[in-house]
Amino acid sequence: MKKVALKIAYIGTNFHGFQRQLDVRTVEGELIRTLKEMRLIDDLKKAYFAISGRTDRGVHALGNVVTFMSENEVIINQINDALPSDVQILAKTPVHYGFRPRYANTRHYRYIIMDCNELDINKMSEAGDYFKGAHDFSNFSKRSERNPIRTVDEVSVVKNGPLICVDVKGESFLWNMVRKMVRVLYDVGNNQKDSSVVIDYLNPNNFMPIKPMPPECLILMDVGYKNLNFEYDSYACSRFKSTLKTELIKHRTKVLVEKTMIDGINEFCSHRND
Repeated sequence: MKKVALKIAYIGTNFHGFQRQLDVRTVEGELIRTLKEMRLIDDLKKAYFAISGRTDRGVHALGNVVTFMSENEVIINQINDALPSDVQILAKTPVHYGFRPRYANTRHYRYIIMDCNELDINKMSEAGDYFKGAHDFSNFSKRSERNPIRTVDEVSVVKNGPLICVDVKGESFLWNMVRKMVRVLYDVGNNQKDSSVVIDYLNPNNFMPIKPMPPECLILMDVGYKNLNFEYDSYACSRFKSTLKTELIKHRTKVLVEKTMIDGINEFCSHRND
């Protein structure tokens, strides 16, 4: 039997998160169902099936990682043919028997903020610098976390056309941690808080609840491992890009239709008031 690691991409909109659950659609559930149907795995324990981490409902990914052992050859596009179009494998690499995907070297999240013209990028960047390094992130997750100490390697805030991209990189993150970090940056950018407020949030003696930003704008961009290089499949990447483009057109059309309907309501109401 050989052990393989796969890079998984998915559009999180129609999933109830990554982790498998009873009676609801999840990314892991679709993967396991497909791998079993293709007889690549049978028993999850015997196959040593493992994941690098879970994402919440609505969160998307380009680089989540799963590993398992199989007696059969793992061919990316054969699996993708059997998977739904909103979850696909982009890359693979052989790994040694003891490889554990949870122990990644780095995780990269990107949060997209729309309607950002009123936000102060410089203040957000300044606030982001306070997050760098090892800190107690008790206020950025559940207060019951046994180990709230996390190290953040990078926080960047960049304006990209009508969007602001907040990139956060580190070895590991707590539940809701990134979305709560972005909430603080957003409040700073809106001039609701000073950038140095991050220092107060990082003091575990201060109980300061934070409402996380919505999940649908968060993307797990990549999970990286030292001395491990994934081989990306060009056809698999092209096919998933095509799916994303189709979704983009669909949502653009929906937005234009709804805007036209709003304009129509405004027009009808203005005529009645004349």
